[in-house]
Amino acid sequence: MAEPKTVQGYIDERPTWSDGTAITSTPMTGMQWRIFGLASAGKLFEGMVVFMTGVALPLISVEFGLATADKGLVTAASLAGILVGASALGGLADHFGRKRMFIAEMVIFTCFLIALTLAPNFTTLVICLFGAGVALGCDYPTAHMVISESIPTSVRGRLVVSAFAFQAVGALTGTVIGFAVLYESPDVTAWRWMYAVAIVPAILVTIGRLYITESPHWLLHEGRTDEAEQATLRLLKRSPAYPTNVSLRHMIDEATTSASSYAALFNKKNRRATILASVPWFLSDLGTYGIGIFTPTILAAIIGKKSDGTALASTIHNDLLGIKGSALMDVLFVIGILVAIVLVDRVGRIKLQTIGFIGCAVGLLLAALSIRPDGQHTMILLFAGFMLFYFMTNLGPNSMTYLIAGEVFPTEVRGRGAGFAASFAKVGAVMTAFLFPILLKEIGTSTLLYLLVVAFILGAIVTVTFRIETTRVSLENLGAAPDNDVEPQATPR
Repeated sequence: MAEPKTVQGYIDERPTWSDGTAITSTPMTGMQWRIFGLASAGKLFEGMVVFMTGVALPLISVEFGLATADKGLVTAASLAGILVGASALGGLADHFGRKRMFIAEMVIFTCFLIALTLAPNFTTLVICLFGAGVALGCDYPTAHMVISESIPTSVRGRLVVSAFAFQAVGALTGTVIGFAVLYESPDVTAWRWMYAVAIVPAILVTIGRLYITESPHWLLHEGRTDEAEQATLRLLKRSPAYPTNVSLRHMIDEATTSASSYAALFNKKNRRATILASVPWFLSDLGTYGIGIFTPTILAAIIGKKSDGTALASTIHNDLLGIKGSALMDVLFVIGILVAIVLVDRVGRIKLQTIGFIGCAVGLLLAALSIRPDGQHTMILLFAGFMLFYFMTNLGPNSMTYLIAGEVFPTEVRGRGAGFAASFAKVGAVMTAFLFPILLKEIGTSTLLYLLVVAFILGAIVTVTFRIETTRVSLENLGAAPDNDVEPQATPR
């Protein structure tokens, strides 16, 4: 009979050499890598769909004859869906389980994606983008939880951020796909093929998610100890087999089957975590999605020019011009997340998030200063500013806010907490996605950039004020610290 341990105790256990020396890291199993890959796919789809909308928007506008406000609805629809889905569906993972919602969200996403490519009118288009967004919103807390509740503490930060990195990969992929489709088929309906590319991969990911384990942490919390033991064995299946038996029965008195409500996020125990998880993410999304979606539009507006020919030819010409510039920025987006992966468990979440907020503010300030009062621009300063912003946002706030939101809450409210934080953040994303086309026209690009500089400075201030460092802290200790415990103690390494 195996010596009783906690779930995380089994997951974190390290083999030893014959002389008793422990190896430096806990080896990952095939099931753990499968969970990581399937969770990463959800972030890739989000990056593709959300950021591809910026590429598709000029073509959609021509096909459906959109006004400025209509363009805002198109770009805001998927983000509004994420806002709703993160809490409405993501929170259900605390009740129905991580795996069920992990599968359900991808089924919903695939159905709306297929309908999107066939949308006959503007209203249907917006509904389909919203529906796809609802599914992607559910993925915010569930993808984080299926990874973090299944992997060793020592690599949790790197792997969760690595999965989130696929949002950046998706953004770059979406931009490249948009360019390739539009280049090969310079037609007003090319946007439909852009979205259609993701349908088959989405179906394959849905099938793959049927064959993962349920979270042993969640099962144990629900009082389903026997199932939790079996799930732990399946999660840690190795050759040769180890462990050969799992005993979690001693935890039954500590587990509770009662589900907490959203009100629990604002009690004394969780209030600090809720503020840290929600407010900086909101401020980050004001710029990350606004700039990310509209980089092709902003660059085309600043450096674009009319081509000879029809209005459609001019639209396609400037869209391709903006896409090229945006693709360059997306490369920095990917590089930023790669650096974050290397540093997250060394430097820590709070330091990276703070440095990233400040770096983003500096980058947007440079971009704003590149636009002179006479309407001309300093090209080097413009691109330097945007490149710095794209690098720093994924080094810091865009990736760290996602990571922190899924770590600072206890198991019983982890789904609700991470879902609420994602929904609150997407309020900022929806605001900028809807208002950006209007504000670009009404107050100009430079003024809008200055406002975002202020938002990112506030993000750094809130991060430092409400900081809770979760680096190398065991998942079973996260959220257990008292309200004034700023930096919980890490478990022995």
